[in-house]
Amino acid sequence: MKFGTDGVRGVAHEELTTEFAVRLARAAACVLGADGARTVVIGGDTRESTPAFDVALTEGFNAEGIDVVRLGVVPTPLVAFEAQRSDAMGAMVSASHNPYQDNGIKLFAPGGTKLTDDVEARIEAELAALDNPRRRSPVGSLRTTEPAVVAVNGSSGYVDHVLKVLEGRDLNGLKVVLDAANGAASAVAPAALRRAGAEVIVVADAPDGRNINDRCGATYPQFVATEVVAHGADIGIALDGDADRLIAVDHQGNIVDGDHVIAICALDLRSRGLLAHNTVVVTVMTNLGFKLAMEKAGIHVVVTGVGDRYVLEALAAGPYSLGGEQSGHVIFSDHATTGDGLLTALALLDVVQRAGRPLAEIAAETMMSLPQVLVNLRIATRVSDVAELMADDVARAESELGASGRVLLRASGTEPLIRVMVEAPTAERAQASADALAEIARQRFG
Repeated sequence: MKFGTDGVRGVAHEELTTEFAVRLARAAACVLGADGARTVVIGGDTRESTPAFDVALTEGFNAEGIDVVRLGVVPTPLVAFEAQRSDAMGAMVSASHNPYQDNGIKLFAPGGTKLTDDVEARIEAELAALDNPRRRSPVGSLRTTEPAVVAVNGSSGYVDHVLKVLEGRDLNGLKVVLDAANGAASAVAPAALRRAGAEVIVVADAPDGRNINDRCGATYPQFVATEVVAHGADIGIALDGDADRLIAVDHQGNIVDGDHVIAICALDLRSRGLLAHNTVVVTVMTNLGFKLAMEKAGIHVVVTGVGDRYVLEALAAGPYSLGGEQSGHVIFSDHATTGDGLLTALALLDVVQRAGRPLAEIAAETMMSLPQVLVNLRIATRVSDVAELMADDVARAESELGASGRVLLRASGTEPLIRVMVEAPTAERAQASADALAEIARQRFG
């Protein structure tokens, strides 16, 4: 198993096994601990398979002499935060927005940063060395510390950390529906929003091991949209299973995706002199409407490949202060080392609170999305070079759309999916083009 766009991921106990998790932890300890880090913090989401992988990672890290601090059920950004403040390695057991049958492992370098391609390649090489029976297994392990060093009662270090984005302001008077996706932030996110002063109605906050992301959360914002309208709330926030991203909805139930959230926050930061180098970082999936809006506002846009770690690399290279993805991964690099759905929610709510106007108005005046259609085609086996194999088909589609359209076809980095994204002047043209390309892919790859 190799790293995808966000760690390793697969069907629990079939594609991703506990035996592999032990070896991955050992390999990661050898590579990431080479500069002296001797501690790892491990967290996980609410899937029924997560505890087994937590134990496996602990065994692997301990086998290489690494001290393990087990955090329990916590969001991915909390793991990154704890790794940053203790200069430790980090590991998160989660398949993010995937269904409960899947699970995954995300690794953080000492200090809470995501791994580069080079570091991932070194870990994969170390995995291969571990598979060689001639290698002598290391001996000696250190302690495992439980329970979690993080409280979820609204007074933890992590909650203090995310609330700093408010700069001492509060959210008094805002009525918020929070969809916790039956996931890792089911406890900590409501506590943080209430401590900020918001009136919070929480839904999908009763995880049972199998209901994570099940018709709820950031991949199913229709649920929180319905709840917002039913409760007469000002705004809805839908997190995903490990709470490293969000999708918002306005008081009318309209979806406000990551592009709009980033655009809103970019203009707000720029107005307060906090947008470093007057630049924002996004990916190739970002709607053309975002780029047009930023151009009109005089904000420079840096575009990366798909994956929040590529956004993070560009942010660090700038250095820039804001970036993210349409899917709702938003990174405030002055505050965090990774995307954080809760921190982003607080930042967005703060903008709405200070503006004294509905999110619907703010989003509408910030940018207008061109019609964009995304078709996800599930195939039997992942085809990593699908973009190259279908380059001629994509070129023909773009020629038919002309200058007012755009096509992006790629393999998912985490699932056996081919993603076909088309932008066009009308939704009908975008859908027709996307469906045609998806059908070609289906015939070729099954």
